[in-house]
Amino acid sequence: MVITDENNPNLNKLTSFQGLEMGNRKFGQEIRQNRRALSVINQSLVGGQAYPCVVNKRAFPEKNEIREKKQADPMHRPITRSGNKNVALKFPFETKKANPSAPISNVFGDCILIDEEHESPKEDQPVPMFLEPTEAVSSATDEMEEVEMEDIVEEPVIDIDSCDAKNPLAVVDYIEDLHAYYRKMESFSCVSPNYMEQQSDINERMRSILIDWLIEVHDKFELMNETLFLTVNIIDRFLSKQTVVRKKLQLVGLVALLLACKYEEVSVPIVGDLILISDKAYTRKEVLDMESLMLNTLQFNMSVPTPYVFMRRFLKAAQSEKKLEQVSFFLIELSLVECEMLKFPPSLLAAAAVYAALSTLYGVQQWSKTCEWHTSYSEDQLLECSRQMVGFHQKAATGKLTGVHRKYCTSKFGYTAKCEPALFLLDTQL
Repeated sequence: MVITDENNPNLNKLTSFQGLEMGNRKFGQEIRQNRRALSVINQSLVGGQAYPCVVNKRAFPEKNEIREKKQADPMHRPITRSGNKNVALKFPFETKKANPSAPISNVFGDCILIDEEHESPKEDQPVPMFLEPTEAVSSATDEMEEVEMEDIVEEPVIDIDSCDAKNPLAVVDYIEDLHAYYRKMESFSCVSPNYMEQQSDINERMRSILIDWLIEVHDKFELMNETLFLTVNIIDRFLSKQTVVRKKLQLVGLVALLLACKYEEVSVPIVGDLILISDKAYTRKEVLDMESLMLNTLQFNMSVPTPYVFMRRFLKAAQSEKKLEQVSFFLIELSLVECEMLKFPPSLLAAAAVYAALSTLYGVQQWSKTCEWHTSYSEDQLLECSRQMVGFHQKAATGKLTGVHRKYCTSKFGYTAKCEPALFLLDTQL
């Protein structure tokens, strides 16, 4: 902005110095001599268009040395922030009455630099626009930092199916729907833990002996894991609906194994093999008659979600290795023998087995967000079942029912039964 006034000799004197460089000390001295005249000019401009910007400049102890270092054109001197003082921007459409008593140290085009030593009172200073208080800005920044820290600390849920995206056997597109259906239907495959009360000639102890023996038979025939879990499920569902005498209980177990093999296995044991392992206690006709009776009693419903289908999914969520898988199956097979574990649904049994196995291997309670997401069970929901499994592990080598312990004491299963149980889970205060 160029200011002219024919009646003001000081202003004419000011404009004559506009072509000089900043390094000229005489220029600075001349300006200081004309401060009073400039203030008069400023007063005479009240009501006119305001200056584009006002910069509050912090006074430096050595002003002359700073001026000597500035070699820029005084008409185009850049606007800078001095010290820690905020820059207050006054827009051209603002009209605020100037304080004629405020001393002016220098004029550069449209910008006025005001010495902080001679600042006018607060009420006469231009009010910054679109600038919030420093405290509000800092508090907002702190809140953003806290939110960011929480996001970083929070454990993410891992996509466990991304690695199988190109595997058609993994059915990644349908796996969530399949397990949602399994969770919906698992209640239909469960039986009451007290169903033995309706049996007059057999009891829970006899059932445990039968399951413990079948686990060894399953291992000798080298059958699939799915077969064992389906065998136990068929036995329980049949006994909950049909009364059986004691001498036929072993036959029920053999036929349940045969039906499970026909459903799961590629190579099925023949009837003669089953008769041999029973020490020829039953004839071929008895085996076939019992098979027909069991199928009709169960209405040919062999497709039920067992703990095995949940176990595979939950182990994948836990990013398991071979050792964790072996310990998990060791604990859940110990639970198959116990009739009291029928009170837990298959999905809870599988999740508790994985949780107890993690605690056994790592010595601490460990249940990730990914495991909780895919199992739908929190750590607190698993504690009761896991504690019972740890108790079975603690007593696995004692008593008469040691079939599972002997099976997992071999090199084939990595001597899993010899690992120390997670006794700290038995603490009731956890």
